[in-house]
Amino acid sequence: MEITDVRIRLIENEPKLKAIAAITIDNAFAVHDIKVLNGEKGIFVAMPSTKTRDGGHRDIAHPINQEARDLIQKTVIDKYNDQLKQAE
Repeated sequence: MEITDVRIRLIENEPKLKAIAAITIDNAFAVHDIKVLNGEKGIFVAMPSTKTRDGGHRDIAHPINQEARDLIQKTVIDKYNDQLKQAE
């Protein structure tokens, strides 16, 4: 799997939500609405989700193994950090 494109939209004035990302995988499949969040342990990526009737959340799209999750998280966070540097 190769992430062939990453787009980041920085979010201002939000304590937890820092950016919204979209990725393209293998120039063939796009995933939108990936959230870049600031949590207790630092910046992390949350996959797109929908609210359930009981008030919880359910992922719409997500990696099915740790290797894919790590690749997506690293790629998105690296691009987010690049965008932050450019915005300064």
